[in-house]
Amino acid sequence: MKKIVSVVIPAYNEEGNIVELERQLKDVFTKKPEFDFEVLFVENGSTDSTFQKMLQVHSNDKRFKIIQLSRNFRMDGGITAGLAFAQGDAVIIMTANLQDKPSTLIEFLNKWEIGYENVYGIVKKRPGKSIFRRFNSWMFYKILRFMTGNMIPENVSDFRLIDKKVLLTINSMEERNRFIRGMIAWTGFRSIGVEYERAPRFSGNSHAHFFKVLQLAIRGVFAFSYFPIKLITFTGFFVSGMSFIFLSYSILKALFFGVPFAGYGTIISIMSFMFGLLFLLIGVLGQYIAQIYEEVKRRPNFIVSRFLGSMGE
Repeated sequence: MKKIVSVVIPAYNEEGNIVELERQLKDVFTKKPEFDFEVLFVENGSTDSTFQKMLQVHSNDKRFKIIQLSRNFRMDGGITAGLAFAQGDAVIIMTANLQDKPSTLIEFLNKWEIGYENVYGIVKKRPGKSIFRRFNSWMFYKILRFMTGNMIPENVSDFRLIDKKVLLTINSMEERNRFIRGMIAWTGFRSIGVEYERAPRFSGNSHAHFFKVLQLAIRGVFAFSYFPIKLITFTGFFVSGMSFIFLSYSILKALFFGVPFAGYGTIISIMSFMFGLLFLLIGVLGQYIAQIYEEVKRRPNFIVSRFLGSMGE
């Protein structure tokens, strides 16, 4: 009996990519006839004709199934929905914009066949990206890796293959602040990277704007690192030490040289610095409290509006 491979593809406003994505995926399926494939399109609250394009593909080939969400649940919410419905012995996660090359799936599958349970793509190049966008990506991965204690490799996105045992582990996690690539890395299953050159977008505009990337980085850091909250303690020790040194210096100066001219500007500067630092540290605590608030509400990570495609098909 053939093993089943599920391909999970969240899509938000990707109307120009769906048909070409179907064509390239079918080419991969033809080259790997030893597997049965299912594709789970996750329509993530698009405002264009993405869903209609998915319907067209589904009507042509029932291996292409559709999970339509009630609204946009961000990338990680879309992936979570696809993983919840996946039936495969292995699951591939990829984007719909064709920057994650479908041809790379063949190498993923080859690595899985020799025993790897988490095969992730490592981006070697990002053609067509501006210097600012490349710097943005570089900073994102540097900060994320540093803050999480090197748990998440650099230049590794959600594009990957995971074994069913990894899938079951991820589906058993009930956390609401989901950062999928961090969750998979945390499981610790046998992993290997596959280098590939990210292709230019086939159609449409990038959704990875600066503030969205920043928000993703913040969520990843606060979900998988205690470093920011530890920094509060280190900062407290540092500021207390500096204050003690400054106070000792002021006392000695007053004993030997008398009381100097009142430094109004110095006082104001120190007070402004201390209040700014205080609010910054309160903000760090606020991020953790906000995530705790999201967890205790226990709202679902996604809401399915409709599912097109038979389970186990």
